[in-house]
Amino acid sequence: MPLVPAQYKPPFYLFNSHLQTIIPSLFRQVAGVQYERERLRTPDNDFLDVDWSRVGGSKLLVLSHGLEGDSQRPYIQGMVKAFNRQGVDALAWNYRSCSGEPNQLLRSYHLGASDDLDFVVRHALQSGCYHTVYLVGFSAGGNITLKYLGENPAEVPAQIKRAAVFSVPVDLKSSAQKIPKVYTQRFLKSLGRKMEQKHRMYPDQVDMHNYNLLRSFPEFDDRYTAPMHGFKNAEDYYARASSRQFLKNIRIPTLLVNAKNDPFLSEACYPVQEAQENPCLYLEMPDEGGHVGFTESFSKDLYYSEARALRFLLEEDV
Repeated sequence: MPLVPAQYKPPFYLFNSHLQTIIPSLFRQVAGVQYERERLRTPDNDFLDVDWSRVGGSKLLVLSHGLEGDSQRPYIQGMVKAFNRQGVDALAWNYRSCSGEPNQLLRSYHLGASDDLDFVVRHALQSGCYHTVYLVGFSAGGNITLKYLGENPAEVPAQIKRAAVFSVPVDLKSSAQKIPKVYTQRFLKSLGRKMEQKHRMYPDQVDMHNYNLLRSFPEFDDRYTAPMHGFKNAEDYYARASSRQFLKNIRIPTLLVNAKNDPFLSEACYPVQEAQENPCLYLEMPDEGGHVGFTESFSKDLYYSEARALRFLLEEDV
Protein backbone atom coordinates (compact mmCIF):
# COMPACT_ATOMS: atom_id res chain seq x y z
CA MET A 1 0.00 0.00 0.00
CA PRO A 2 1.42 3.44 -0.88
CA LEU A 3 2.37 5.58 2.09
CA VAL A 4 -0.43 7.72 3.50
CA PRO A 5 0.06 11.49 3.10
CA ALA A 6 0.74 13.11 6.47
CA GLN A 7 -1.68 15.82 7.55
CA TYR A 8 -0.60 16.76 11.08
CA LYS A 9 0.64 20.26 11.89
CA PRO A 10 1.57 21.18 15.49
CA PRO A 11 0.61 24.50 17.08
CA PHE A 12 3.33 27.14 16.69
CA TYR A 13 4.26 27.11 20.39
CA LEU A 14 5.20 23.42 20.31
CA PHE A 15 8.17 24.03 18.07
CA ASN A 16 10.32 20.95 18.73
CA SER A 17 9.95 17.23 19.35
CA HIS A 18 10.51 17.42 23.10
CA LEU A 19 7.81 20.04 23.66
CA GLN A 20 5.47 18.03 21.44
CA THR A 21 6.18 14.97 23.61
CA ILE A 22 6.25 16.44 27.11
CA ILE A 23 3.58 19.17 27.14
CA PRO A 24 0.59 16.91 26.31
CA SER A 25 1.79 14.34 28.85
CA LEU A 26 2.10 16.87 31.66
CA PHE A 27 -0.75 19.28 31.06
CA ARG A 28 -3.57 17.65 29.16
CA GLN A 29 -6.69 16.89 31.19
CA VAL A 30 -9.62 14.88 29.88
CA ALA A 31 -12.95 15.37 31.61
CA GLY A 32 -16.00 13.17 31.54
CA VAL A 33 -14.54 9.66 31.28
CA GLN A 34 -15.92 7.32 33.92
CA TYR A 35 -14.56 3.80 34.18
CA GLU A 36 -15.97 0.63 35.62
CA ARG A 37 -13.11 -1.62 36.68
CA GLU A 38 -13.13 -5.38 36.24
CA ARG A 39 -10.44 -7.74 37.53
CA LEU A 40 -9.74 -10.68 35.25
CA ARG A 41 -8.11 -13.89 36.49
CA THR A 42 -5.56 -15.01 33.93
CA PRO A 43 -4.90 -18.62 32.90
CA ASP A 44 -1.57 -18.55 34.76
CA ASN A 45 -3.29 -17.63 38.04
CA ASP A 46 -2.50 -13.93 37.97
CA PHE A 47 -4.77 -10.95 37.31
CA LEU A 48 -5.33 -8.09 34.87
CA ASP A 49 -7.34 -4.98 35.72
CA VAL A 50 -9.37 -3.60 32.83
CA ASP A 51 -11.42 -0.41 32.76
CA TRP A 52 -14.68 -0.25 30.83
CA SER A 53 -16.40 2.86 29.50
CA ARG A 54 -19.74 1.66 28.19
CA VAL A 55 -22.31 3.66 26.26
CA GLY A 56 -24.45 0.74 25.12
CA GLY A 57 -22.73 0.23 21.80
CA SER A 58 -22.40 -2.90 19.71
CA LYS A 59 -18.86 -1.95 18.74
CA LEU A 60 -15.88 -2.02 21.09
CA LEU A 61 -12.56 -0.19 21.15
CA VAL A 62 -9.73 -1.98 23.00
CA LEU A 63 -6.87 0.31 24.01
CA SER A 64 -3.27 -0.59 24.91
CA HIS A 65 -1.18 2.04 26.72
CA GLY A 66 2.51 2.89 26.58
CA LEU A 67 5.51 1.94 28.72
CA GLU A 68 4.81 2.62 32.41
CA GLY A 69 1.42 4.00 31.47
CA ASP A 70 -2.09 2.96 32.46
CA SER A 71 -5.73 3.50 31.57
CA GLN A 72 -5.74 6.90 33.28
CA ARG A 73 -3.27 8.54 30.90
CA PRO A 74 -4.70 11.50 28.94
CA TYR A 75 -3.93 9.93 25.57
CA ILE A 76 -5.97 6.87 26.57
CA GLN A 77 -8.86 8.80 28.07
CA GLY A 78 -8.94 11.20 25.13
CA MET A 79 -9.35 8.27 22.74
CA VAL A 80 -11.98 6.66 24.98
CA LYS A 81 -13.98 9.88 25.08
CA ALA A 82 -13.77 10.39 21.32
CA PHE A 83 -15.13 6.92 20.56
CA ASN A 84 -17.76 6.99 23.31
CA ARG A 85 -19.17 10.11 21.64
CA GLN A 86 -19.65 8.03 18.50
CA GLY A 87 -21.52 5.30 20.37
CA VAL A 88 -18.57 2.93 20.70
CA ASP A 89 -17.84 1.19 24.00
CA ALA A 90 -14.24 1.23 25.20
CA LEU A 91 -12.07 -1.14 27.20
CA ALA A 92 -8.71 0.21 28.39
CA TRP A 93 -6.63 -2.59 29.87
CA ASN A 94 -3.79 -2.14 32.34
CA TYR A 95 -0.72 -4.31 31.91
CA ARG A 96 0.40 -6.49 34.79
CA SER A 97 1.70 -4.21 37.58
CA CYS A 98 0.30 -1.07 35.90
CA SER A 99 -3.11 -0.78 37.57
CA GLY A 100 -1.87 0.53 40.91
CA GLU A 101 -1.26 -2.89 42.46
CA PRO A 102 1.64 -5.27 41.77
CA ASN A 103 0.66 -8.46 40.01
CA GLN A 104 1.17 -11.74 41.81
CA LEU A 105 3.66 -13.58 39.61
CA LEU A 106 7.35 -12.96 39.02
CA ARG A 107 6.53 -11.99 35.44
CA SER A 108 5.31 -8.46 34.90
CA TYR A 109 4.72 -6.97 31.45
CA HIS A 110 6.90 -6.52 28.41
CA LEU A 111 6.58 -5.07 24.94
CA GLY A 112 5.79 -8.40 23.31
CA ALA A 113 3.05 -9.56 25.69
CA SER A 114 0.48 -10.21 22.99
CA ASP A 115 -0.88 -13.17 24.96
CA ASP A 116 -2.38 -10.79 27.50
CA LEU A 117 -3.97 -8.66 24.77
CA ASP A 118 -5.49 -11.79 23.24
CA PHE A 119 -6.86 -12.81 26.64
CA VAL A 120 -8.48 -9.39 27.15
CA VAL A 121 -10.03 -9.36 23.68
CA ARG A 122 -11.47 -12.85 24.04
CA HIS A 123 -12.86 -12.01 27.47
CA ALA A 124 -14.68 -9.01 26.00
CA LEU A 125 -16.08 -11.10 23.16
CA GLN A 126 -17.46 -13.70 25.56
CA SER A 127 -20.13 -11.19 26.58
CA GLY A 128 -21.71 -11.56 23.15
CA CYS A 129 -22.34 -7.82 23.01
CA TYR A 130 -19.93 -6.90 20.23
CA HIS A 131 -19.92 -7.77 16.56
CA THR A 132 -17.06 -5.38 15.80
CA VAL A 133 -13.82 -4.72 17.69
CA TYR A 134 -11.20 -2.08 16.96
CA LEU A 135 -7.71 -2.00 18.43
CA VAL A 136 -5.73 1.13 19.30
CA GLY A 137 -2.23 1.10 20.77
CA PHE A 138 0.29 3.72 21.79
CA SER A 139 4.06 3.23 21.84
CA ALA A 140 4.67 -0.05 23.72
CA GLY A 141 0.98 -0.85 23.31
CA GLY A 142 1.31 -0.26 19.60
CA ASN A 143 4.11 -2.81 19.40
CA ILE A 144 2.02 -5.33 21.32
CA THR A 145 -0.94 -4.67 19.02
CA LEU A 146 1.03 -5.06 15.78
CA LYS A 147 2.73 -8.21 17.05
CA TYR A 148 -0.65 -9.64 18.03
CA LEU A 149 -2.13 -8.98 14.61
CA GLY A 150 0.82 -10.38 12.67
CA GLU A 151 2.28 -13.29 14.62
CA ASN A 152 -0.70 -15.63 14.16
CA PRO A 153 -3.07 -13.79 11.83
CA ALA A 154 -5.33 -16.81 11.24
CA GLU A 155 -6.08 -16.92 14.97
CA VAL A 156 -7.07 -13.26 15.36
CA PRO A 157 -10.80 -13.15 16.19
CA ALA A 158 -12.94 -12.32 13.18
CA GLN A 159 -14.67 -9.54 15.12
CA ILE A 160 -11.46 -7.47 15.03
CA LYS A 161 -11.97 -5.37 11.91
CA ARG A 162 -9.38 -2.56 12.03
CA ALA A 163 -6.52 -1.16 14.11
CA ALA A 164 -4.68 2.13 14.55
CA VAL A 165 -1.39 2.56 16.41
CA PHE A 166 0.73 5.58 17.20
CA SER A 167 4.40 6.27 18.01
CA VAL A 168 5.42 2.62 17.82
CA PRO A 169 8.98 1.30 18.34
CA VAL A 170 8.56 -1.55 15.87
CA ASP A 171 12.30 -2.28 16.15
CA LEU A 172 12.91 -2.57 19.89
CA LYS A 173 16.69 -2.87 19.91
CA SER A 174 17.46 0.26 17.93
CA SER A 175 14.70 2.20 19.69
CA ALA A 176 16.05 1.22 23.12
CA GLN A 177 19.43 2.56 22.07
CA LYS A 178 17.95 5.77 20.63
CA ILE A 179 15.85 7.07 23.55
CA PRO A 180 17.52 10.16 25.09
CA LYS A 181 18.98 9.79 28.57
CA VAL A 182 16.55 12.20 30.21
CA TYR A 183 13.61 9.98 29.24
CA THR A 184 15.49 6.75 29.95
CA GLN A 185 16.31 7.78 33.50
CA ARG A 186 12.70 8.71 34.19
CA PHE A 187 11.51 5.31 32.98
CA LEU A 188 14.23 3.48 34.91
CA LYS A 189 13.21 5.27 38.10
CA SER A 190 9.59 4.18 37.67
CA LEU A 191 10.56 0.64 36.71
CA GLY A 192 12.92 0.51 39.68
CA ARG A 193 10.04 1.06 42.09
CA LYS A 194 8.26 -1.93 40.57
CA MET A 195 11.40 -4.05 40.76
CA GLU A 196 11.63 -3.17 44.45
CA GLN A 197 8.12 -4.57 44.87
CA LYS A 198 9.13 -7.71 43.01
CA HIS A 199 12.24 -8.02 45.17
CA ARG A 200 10.10 -8.00 48.31
CA MET A 201 7.85 -10.66 46.80
CA TYR A 202 10.65 -12.76 45.27
CA PRO A 203 13.86 -11.84 47.12
CA ASP A 204 15.82 -14.79 45.73
CA GLN A 205 14.90 -14.07 42.11
CA VAL A 206 15.05 -10.27 41.82
CA ASP A 207 18.39 -8.67 42.66
CA MET A 208 18.32 -4.92 43.32
CA HIS A 209 22.03 -4.58 44.11
CA ASN A 210 23.45 -1.49 42.37
CA TYR A 211 20.22 -0.83 40.50
CA ASN A 212 21.05 2.88 40.55
CA LEU A 213 24.03 2.18 38.29
CA LEU A 214 21.81 1.14 35.38
CA ARG A 215 21.91 3.71 32.60
CA SER A 216 20.12 2.16 29.62
CA PHE A 217 17.20 -0.01 28.57
CA PRO A 218 19.50 -2.77 27.25
CA GLU A 219 21.05 -3.00 30.73
CA PHE A 220 17.64 -3.11 32.40
CA ASP A 221 16.19 -5.59 29.94
CA ASP A 222 19.22 -7.86 30.17
CA ARG A 223 19.03 -7.93 33.96
CA TYR A 224 15.27 -8.00 34.52
CA THR A 225 12.92 -8.18 31.51
CA ALA A 226 14.64 -11.10 29.78
CA PRO A 227 15.06 -13.53 32.70
CA MET A 228 11.65 -12.68 34.20
CA HIS A 229 9.85 -13.47 30.94
CA GLY A 230 11.69 -16.44 29.49
CA PHE A 231 14.12 -14.71 27.14
CA LYS A 232 17.81 -15.58 27.00
CA ASN A 233 18.95 -11.97 27.24
CA ALA A 234 18.02 -8.49 26.02
CA GLU A 235 19.14 -9.33 22.49
CA ASP A 236 16.79 -12.33 22.41
CA TYR A 237 13.96 -10.27 23.89
CA TYR A 238 14.29 -7.52 21.31
CA ALA A 239 14.55 -10.02 18.46
CA ARG A 240 11.47 -12.00 19.46
CA ALA A 241 9.24 -9.17 20.73
CA SER A 242 9.78 -6.57 17.98
CA SER A 243 6.70 -6.22 15.81
CA ARG A 244 8.46 -5.23 12.58
CA GLN A 245 9.06 -8.85 11.59
CA PHE A 246 5.29 -9.53 11.79
CA LEU A 247 4.05 -6.55 9.78
CA LYS A 248 4.05 -8.48 6.51
CA ASN A 249 1.49 -10.91 7.95
CA ILE A 250 -1.17 -8.42 9.09
CA ARG A 251 -4.49 -9.15 7.38
CA ILE A 252 -6.80 -6.41 8.61
CA PRO A 253 -6.58 -2.70 7.71
CA THR A 254 -4.05 -1.22 10.15
CA LEU A 255 -2.83 2.37 10.39
CA LEU A 256 0.64 3.10 11.82
CA VAL A 257 1.38 6.77 12.56
CA ASN A 258 5.02 7.51 13.51
CA ALA A 259 6.20 11.11 13.55
CA LYS A 260 9.56 11.63 11.86
CA ASN A 261 10.78 13.74 14.78
CA ASP A 262 9.82 11.20 17.46
CA PRO A 263 12.75 11.24 19.95
CA PHE A 264 12.11 7.59 20.88
CA LEU A 265 12.19 6.09 17.40
CA SER A 266 15.18 4.96 15.35
CA GLU A 267 15.32 4.88 11.56
CA ALA A 268 14.33 1.20 11.68
CA CYS A 269 10.99 2.17 13.22
CA TYR A 270 9.69 3.56 9.92
CA PRO A 271 8.79 0.39 7.99
CA VAL A 272 8.36 1.86 4.53
CA GLN A 273 9.05 -1.34 2.61
CA GLU A 274 6.65 -3.40 4.71
CA ALA A 275 3.88 -0.85 4.14
CA GLN A 276 4.52 -0.79 0.40
CA GLU A 277 4.32 -4.58 0.20
CA ASN A 278 1.33 -5.20 2.50
CA PRO A 279 -2.01 -3.80 1.22
CA CYS A 280 -3.41 -3.91 4.76
CA LEU A 281 -0.68 -1.77 6.37
CA TYR A 282 -1.02 2.01 6.08
CA LEU A 283 2.02 4.02 7.18
CA GLU A 284 1.72 7.73 7.95
CA MET A 285 4.88 9.69 8.85
CA PRO A 286 4.17 13.32 9.78
CA ASP A 287 7.23 15.54 9.99
CA GLU A 288 6.27 16.47 13.54
CA GLY A 289 4.24 15.13 16.44
CA GLY A 290 6.83 13.96 18.96
CA HIS A 291 6.17 10.77 20.91
CA VAL A 292 2.48 10.19 21.69
CA GLY A 293 1.94 13.92 21.19
CA PHE A 294 -0.07 15.10 18.17
CA THR A 295 -1.55 18.10 19.95
CA GLU A 296 -3.47 20.45 17.68
CA SER A 297 -4.62 23.05 20.18
CA PHE A 298 -5.26 23.09 23.91
CA SER A 299 -8.55 24.79 23.13
CA LYS A 300 -9.66 21.65 21.28
CA ASP A 301 -10.96 18.59 23.09
CA LEU A 302 -9.87 16.34 20.23
CA TYR A 303 -6.23 15.60 19.37
CA TYR A 304 -5.03 14.68 15.89
CA SER A 305 -4.43 11.07 16.92
CA GLU A 306 -8.06 10.75 18.03
CA ALA A 307 -9.50 12.39 14.93
CA ARG A 308 -7.24 10.22 12.79
CA ALA A 309 -8.31 7.02 14.55
CA LEU A 310 -11.98 7.94 14.25
CA ARG A 311 -11.66 8.54 10.53
CA PHE A 312 -9.67 5.39 9.83
CA LEU A 313 -11.57 2.99 12.08
CA LEU A 314 -15.17 4.20 11.85
CA GLU A 315 -15.32 5.93 8.49
CA GLU A 316 -12.86 3.49 6.90
CA ASP A 317 -11.27 6.46 5.20
CA VAL A 318 -7.54 6.07 4.60
